[in-house]
Amino acid sequence: MSQGREIREPGELVYAPRPSWAPAFFALGLALALCGVFLGEFMLAGWTYSLIGIVVALAAVRSMVRGAVRDFYRLPRRQRVRGAVLPVETISPPQP
Repeated sequence: MSQGREIREPGELVYAPRPSWAPAFFALGLALALCGVFLGEFMLAGWTYSLIGIVVALAAVRSMVRGAVRDFYRLPRRQRVRGAVLPVETISPPQP
C-alpha cells in the first residue's frame, strides 16, 4: 500500500441518540393492552389491563417523540462542508 493515506480529520460528525427506556415501556404497554383483550377475570377485569397498557404505551410514545424532537434541535444547524480528497489510482487491465 502507498504511504500517507491516513485520514487526518473527519469530514462529517455523527451524533448518536441518547439511550432511553421508552421503547421497552412501549412494548410493555402494548403487551398489557393485548393481554387485556384476551384475559378474563384475573385479579382485575380484562379491560383494566388494556386501559393500563394503553396509558403506558401512549406515555412511552410521547417520551420517544419528545426525545427525538429534543435530539433534532440539539444538532448544529450548519456544518462546515468539506469535500473528501480521494487518492487517484490508475486501473490497468492485467497483462497476459
